[in-house]
Amino acid sequence: MTMTTRVFIAVAVFVAAVAAQEEFQCPLESGFFAHDTSCDRYWHCQDDVAELKLCANGLAFDDTDPRNQRENCDYIYNVECGDRTEIEAAISTPHCERLNGVFPDEERCDVFWSCWGGEASRYQCAPGLAYDDQSRVCTWADQVSRCTAEEVGAGFVCPDASEVATGTFTRHAHPEDCRAYYVCMNNDAREYGCPLGSVFKIDEENDNTGFCTSELDTVAGCEDYYAELDLVIPSTTVRAVPKKLKASVSRPAVRRPAAVPVTETPEELEEASFEQEE
Repeated sequence: MTMTTRVFIAVAVFVAAVAAQEEFQCPLESGFFAHDTSCDRYWHCQDDVAELKLCANGLAFDDTDPRNQRENCDYIYNVECGDRTEIEAAISTPHCERLNGVFPDEERCDVFWSCWGGEASRYQCAPGLAYDDQSRVCTWADQVSRCTAEEVGAGFVCPDASEVATGTFTRHAHPEDCRAYYVCMNNDAREYGCPLGSVFKIDEENDNTGFCTSELDTVAGCEDYYAELDLVIPSTTVRAVPKKLKASVSRPAVRRPAAVPVTETPEELEEASFEQEE
């Protein structure tokens, strides 16, 4: 592109902006108003003089203030653009599809990036969860289509579904972590964890189920699991009585213009009640 061409384009853009300002009539003497066709452009009126403004890349103008006194650019996916379909071309940096927004990792489905001004901050969902770029939250990995079989349930292989009654689930010990265990339903594995101070124990009568117990010496290899934490552990056994499994998700927290998903542990996501055995 020659210097002459660049100058011509710059002049054309300037002329178009001036022409647009001449056409826009401020509805109020002062305020902020949505552009007719662009979602990331808006008008700022001051003393009946209109100025065309542009949100940062990845943000769009939120026009929900009924008094038109709020200047607010939010993440594009948080704004109802309606007929304002035009948007500036994306400007990308490493891990950021646009300069501002929350985006999934290119390789791992449990990792996502929060981008602000083109600078990316890395976040990771809790074990057993993955980032869903449609709902913008961390949810069960088996519900996120881009997760591989190895990423769902950390690669744990559930028993043959034909050996388990329809609609029921099984519980299985984690091969390395005494506190963790897997819940299998419809051949999908989800990772859970026992409450602090307890470990998972396979039921002696049924190796497809188990429960959390604080009697660590009854689980081979887990006797010293909490040795470094100096916990006072009551001698009780806690059996989880899960309710019907459902797709629980962690909701985003509001920060900067919008949200970075807040991830919780899978056991906090599962609505379960606990019974104490004497």
